Amino acid sequence: MRAWHPAVPGVREVLHARMTDHAYPAHAHAEWALMLVDEGAVSYQLGRHARIADPTRATLLPPGVAHDGRAAPRSGGFRKRVVYLDASWISETLAGAVVDRPGRPDLLRETRRLHRALELPGAELAAEEMLVAVADRFTVGSGADQRVVRDGALARRLRDLLESRLVEGVTLAEAGRLLGAHPSHLSRTFTTAFGLPPHRYLTTRRVDLARKLLLDGTPPAAAASMAGFHDQPHLTRHFRKVLGATPARFAREGCP
Repeated sequence: MRAWHPAVPGVREVLHARMTDHAYPAHAHAEWALMLVDEGAVSYQLGRHARIADPTRATLLPPGVAHDGRAAPRSGGFRKRVVYLDASWISETLAGAVVDRPGRPDLLRETRRLHRALELPGAELAAEEMLVAVADRFTVGSGADQRVVRDGALARRLRDLLESRLVEGVTLAEAGRLLGAHPSHLSRTFTTAFGLPPHRYLTTRRVDLARKLLLDGTPPAAAASMAGFHDQPHLTRHFRKVLGATPARFAREGCP
């Protein structure tokens, strides 16, 4: 079992666990619980109905609603990942609808991306964007009916804010407070205007800064810190993705 508090607004806790014979008694959380089952299956009661959580779906459990949990028969146990989210993550008025349909195969991809981002140092903004995307899907039921948001002025204001906070970064929650807009509206507006989400824009701009530092003779570890990356491996991962070379090779050979 492993648990931690990531530096992502709205996330209270992340839990990874492998269970074989433990049975959770009926209990309730103060937070939303968004779960992936990677192996095996979980049998649980929610809203007086027997449910199954397995690797084919993401599962959302609402705050204040009792549920239990145990390894499903003949499953041999289960391995799960759970992120516990502020009760304000989505409206609690949706709790009834979630109780009726806690398992969502259509959200499996987004939830997996969220959990991957939560495990990567320096990917906090990406994780926050994934939370917004998952919340939108739960709220509207399907991403296909979301409005196309066009607000060029707001998108440019967010871009200017990202540029001014290139190294230290900014969360969507803080950007929303500074710009007077909801984080989900900010994210969709920016992506519509510039063709990529805020976290990817910030990352590529940091790569631009790092390459300038490297060409000026800054060692890769120092360039990573000065460009806003968590550490040198964090820089290397994104530098290779954007430019096709490691920072060390770029500094040594001057790769374009």
